Amino acid sequence: MIILIQCPDQVGLVAVVSRVMADAGLNIISMREYVNVEVDRFYLRLEIADGDAQAAGVKEQLRRVLPQNSTIVIHTAPKKKVAVLVTKEYHCLGDILLRNYFNTLGASVECVIGNHETLRSLTEKFDIPFHYIDHTSRSKAAFEETLLTALNAYTFDYIILAKFMRILSSGFVAAYPHRIINIHHSFLPAFVGASPYRQAHERGVKLIGATAHFVTDVLDEGPIIAQQIIPVNHSHSVRDMVTLGKEVEEAVLARALQLVLQDRVIVDGNKTVVFEN
Repeated sequence: MIILIQCPDQVGLVAVVSRVMADAGLNIISMREYVNVEVDRFYLRLEIADGDAQAAGVKEQLRRVLPQNSTIVIHTAPKKKVAVLVTKEYHCLGDILLRNYFNTLGASVECVIGNHETLRSLTEKFDIPFHYIDHTSRSKAAFEETLLTALNAYTFDYIILAKFMRILSSGFVAAYPHRIINIHHSFLPAFVGASPYRQAHERGVKLIGATAHFVTDVLDEGPIIAQQIIPVNHSHSVRDMVTLGKEVEEAVLARALQLVLQDRVIVDGNKTVVFEN
């Protein structure tokens, strides 16, 4: 059982939470806490041995002893499930499917949905259902309605945008708050939107990177989960940057998924607190 808490800071919170666990006869395997002193905000991640059957009672007791307006999220043992949205680029999807096949993803891939047929054969090699939804012959609203219908046939915890090159509407995003994870081929907040590598090349940057973030209704400005950069110089063409960038994108998305699927990320407003170990 994993418990994530955020609340106004006050003296003795660690002791209070520890007492609740002790009274319930639960053993704490790991406890990580962080206080944002600028806003007096307390964050805590607890890993508990077993205890899944006591989750509801523990949550109720924590509500009684923690400050008002506390956010308490408890994750129990069942393996998480994900749906993956794609367009044409295969590198991030390929990595996800391989990890899923060898049981190292930390979740099971329930389906892949693409707005092109390009990645059907790759997906089906791993015996994962693939759904093609054409975006060119219908309005955005109709496209998203069909997409929602396809998604609603499955049970999942998160949607992964593995190079899904469509901007989702605020209504669609609102249906899955902090449950849509995107990999952006840029070190945000620099070079948002389309063609970031060309933008970076024209600007003459010496570093390029990738950013994995939760999707909000503001383009490429959702809470950041993980980022990584690599050096480039004047000799690198746009094509070179794209090739290098794909390697970084794959690595950053894999890291972000590991953190999220292990319940190591707490979202607070447009920021995240990430307990990496």
